[in-house]
Amino acid sequence: MASLRLINSAARRAPSAIHVVRRGYAEASDKIQLSMALPHQSIFSSTDVVQVNVCAATGDMGILANHVPSVEPLRPGVVEVIESAGGSKKWFISGGFATIHPNNKLTINAVEAAPLEDFSVESIRTNLQEALRVASGNGSEEDKLEARIEADVYESLQHALGSK
Repeated sequence: MASLRLINSAARRAPSAIHVVRRGYAEASDKIQLSMALPHQSIFSSTDVVQVNVCAATGDMGILANHVPSVEPLRPGVVEVIESAGGSKKWFISGGFATIHPNNKLTINAVEAAPLEDFSVESIRTNLQEALRVASGNGSEEDKLEARIEADVYESLQHALGSK
């Protein structure tokens, strides 16, 4: 008990040089400055974004203003951008990185991306079947692995179109 009193009295006398910063929730007026780019072009840029939903390697996540800075690897899936006017835009990406910077800035670098509405459910189904056939066939290991990756992307795309 005496040691507890010693610690308490020492804590009271310690200089208060430690400044604690607390994070709060994003305000409705806070916006994200978003930049989405492919290696060869910029596909979206806006300063009027309320939320961005990404398919991170660790799981799906929604990014709001004042999000903690981080770098997230992205898996194949949908990136949804919700603008303050209430509309949303969706892209399917094959993978990449989302970099959340301080001061409400978000950069998404994707290897490949296309608007979700550009895809045909029937062509995805056909291409998926072909990729699965090659992956389970008698080809080289390299061909099988490439087909398995292709099948994974088509399965992700098929799932994304199912949840439009």
